This record gives sequence, structure tokens and C-alpha cells, in this order.
Amino acid sequence: MKLPKSYYNLVSFIGTVIVVLSLFLIIFVAIIGYLYKDTSSYLGLYSYIIIPVFLLIGLIIIPVGMYIEFKRRKKHEREYIKMGWPIIDLNVGKYRNAIAIFGFGTITLLILSSIGSYEAFHYTESNEFCGTLCHEVMEPEHIAYQNSPHARVACVDCHVGTGATWYMRSKLSGLRQVYAVLTDNFSRPIETPIHDLRPAQETCEECHWPEKFYARQLRQTKYYLTDSLNTQWNLSLQMKIGPEHSAMGLSEGIHWHINPKVKIEYVSLRDRRENIPWVKYTNLETGDVTVFENEEEALSDKKMAEAEIREMDCMDCHNRPSHHYYTPMEFIDHALTAGNIPDDLPYIKKIAMDLFIDPYDNKDTAIHTIRNYTKQYYTENLPEVLDAREDDIDNAIESIINEFSQNIFPHMGVSWDVYESHIGHKTYNGCFRCHDDKHKSENGSVISMDCNLCHSIVSQGNPGSEQFANVNDALDFIHPKKLKEGWEEDVCSECHRYLY
Repeated sequence: MKLPKSYYNLVSFIGTVIVVLSLFLIIFVAIIGYLYKDTSSYLGLYSYIIIPVFLLIGLIIIPVGMYIEFKRRKKHEREYIKMGWPIIDLNVGKYRNAIAIFGFGTITLLILSSIGSYEAFHYTESNEFCGTLCHEVMEPEHIAYQNSPHARVACVDCHVGTGATWYMRSKLSGLRQVYAVLTDNFSRPIETPIHDLRPAQETCEECHWPEKFYARQLRQTKYYLTDSLNTQWNLSLQMKIGPEHSAMGLSEGIHWHINPKVKIEYVSLRDRRENIPWVKYTNLETGDVTVFENEEEALSDKKMAEAEIREMDCMDCHNRPSHHYYTPMEFIDHALTAGNIPDDLPYIKKIAMDLFIDPYDNKDTAIHTIRNYTKQYYTENLPEVLDAREDDIDNAIESIINEFSQNIFPHMGVSWDVYESHIGHKTYNGCFRCHDDKHKSENGSVISMDCNLCHSIVSQGNPGSEQFANVNDALDFIHPKKLKEGWEEDVCSECHRYLY
């Protein structure tokens, strides 16, 4: 089969070899991916992105070589021939062959490109691509996501949303992130909040929207003390996420903050959204405006002029809806409640809390310490328990390691103390960022710290001896441990963030 003379050159041959090898590798990798479902996330990266790039480069090299060869041949001709439009004569075999090969190749390339582009699009939108490709960087977020209420919601549904505009923005931002990973030039831990996320109204409200009202809900929690019996303390809260009856809309309750009839704006110090000295309330129906300021952290006129005023949305409270890292107290209580750690194993809660007072340099050191410290504690203090219940102790150790691995990541500097969750007020200030009795307006009104605005205690106490409230009544909170006088004046996070 004859082709134009200009094709017969080293550069075009190299391009042809690259194309053939790339095409073979694409087919080979596709077969591997089809036969073996549990493959590495890098397989998709190579088959849909990297290898097709080489295929395209090879296809570009072929005509470049032909052009260079054509110019070289013309240069060596003795007689100058004025160049005009090329004459294609289908009666000449080499032209027929060239057109047939070009036509067949073009159609084949278009088909493969369409399939490849479609697969590449879906691959770059997959949880596998988002969570496992950049393993070191994304490991904490991916593991937390897999244990979250949104584990079956695709990453891109929240981080990108629908539409070509945000898709392109996410990919352009991704190029910068890829460069940062390749050059090892990224912060550990990743800094938050992320300011260029798509507004919650365009993502969260695809499933959760203000017009869908929910009445109050009952939340029951078990806590365990750090005494020899791991004494259990039960607490049941009626969460006022909405009004008493769902038909009343968003007239009261926690989700009143996103009532379409009102607008809440605020300014945070250093734009971290953790300290909020200024809050503005606007009634959109009446036009009434009230400004609340924290007198202890009041902003000067200059700082207010420079500050960014943010309108409150879902993410101001639900700031880590899929990437929450639990405190040791929380994840050990979870394991005890689930039965993964035997709750009748003496002092196991205290041992677990002792293990997480100081941070670890790496995961291997943490695992080694958890094993050795737990065994050593029982060997030195309760040898009879170790002899009788060694299997239970081993199971408890593995459960502690498992909970640690899901919530603390030393290589990225990630733990419960790095990323604050603004839901609630026990471990972090959360609600108390504004609801602290310190934010006052000119007319004397305050943003109340009354806990019963958001929830009421319906039962509390040790199993079998709980206190119960009457319907629509609330109990006064009793702390499971005896604390120094005046503890009621402190915010919960002063102790619960660091002491267990």
C-alpha cells in the first residue's frame, strides 16, 4: 500500500509508533478494567487521561513529520515550482490510499475520542478520583466522608453541582491543586474555610430546602464516665429544629435562621467564622433592622469598613456535613455504645482518654502506643482482669485503633482540634459564637444564651434512675460529674475540647 512520499520519514514513523502503542495500551487497560472491577484509581487516570494525551501527541507528530519532509524535498528540487492548491486525483493509488486511511482513521479517532471523553468526564467526577487519587492529601477527608450521612452522595454533587460553568471552574482549580501536590507545596492540614465553594442554595438545597419543614425530633445519647465501671449516663434531648408542628413553617426553632422572610448577616474575625463580633438581623417583610455587637470584641469603624459581611446560610452551622472528625470522648463513647468495646471492661474509658491527651507524630507510633499502654495498664494495675479477659482487651485495643484511624491523621496534621464543627456547643463554641448573652443591640436586646431555645432535656441520668420531664417541659441540666461551683457560667467547650 503506497502513501504520499512525504510520509516516509523518521519523524512520522515515530508518531505512528506512538499512536499504535497508545491505542494498544488503551484497549489493554480497558480490558483489564472490565475484567477486574477492584482496580487501582490510577488505572482510570492512565486509560482516560494520560495515555490518550500520548495518542494525540502521536497524531500531531505524523503530519508535522510529513510537512518537514515535504519542505525538505522541495528544497532539493532543481526547478522552482510555484505552489498552488494541491491536486487530488483519485485515479492515483497513493491518493486513494491516503484518503482512505485518513477517513477511516478520523472516524475511528472521533468514536474513540467520544467514548474516551465521556469516560474521562465521569471518571473525573467520581468519588474514586476525588478521594483516592491524591491519597496523602485527601485520605482524611475521604475516610471521614465514607463514615458520614452523605456517604452515598457523590463528592461533586456538593463541591461542584450542576452546570458547565462550575464544572470548568472546578477543573481549573484542580489544575492548581495537582501542581501543589506534585511539588509538595500544600498546607498540612488543609486550611479552612474554603471561600470559593459554590453557595449552599445551589447545592445543599437540591435535597434540603427551607420550604420543607420538620417538627421537633428526639435525640438520645449515651455517655460513659472515666471511672472503674465506665458508668453510663443517658441524655435525651428534644431538638427544636423546627416548630412544635411542621405546619407552622420556620416560625421558630433552630432552622429559623434560614427562614426566607429574614436575613442574618455577620462579620467574623480574621474571616475564620469562629469568632463573630457583629451580627445584623433584617426582617424582609417589615424592613426592621437590628444590629448586635459583642462589646468585648467590638470592631472599630475602620475594621468594619474593611470587613467582609457574609450572609448566613446552611454552611455557617453545618460547616462539616460530610467531613466531621470526632473527639476521643465522642468516638470512644460511640464504640462503647455499639458494643465494639466491652463497657464492663474496668477503666477502659479512662485508658482510652489517656491515650489521646498528647498528639502523635505518625500513625505507626500511635498504634504501637495504644497496644503497649493498654496492655501495660492492665499488667501493672489489674493483672487479674488481663488474665481473665485478654481477648476482650485485645478486641478493645483493635476498636480504639480503628476509631483513631477514622478520626486522627498525624501525617496531615488532622484531628478534632483542627477543624471546628459549628453544630451544637459542647466541644466547640458553635451556637455560642453568637448566642452568648454578650451580643447586644442599641435598644438593649441580646442574642440569648438560653439552651431551651434550641433543645429541651426530656430525660437524663444513669440507667434505671433517670429523671424524666413531663410533656412539653424541660429538665435543668445535671452534669454527670461533680464540678466546682460556678461551672454553669462557663461555656462547655472550655473543658470538653481538651479534657476528657
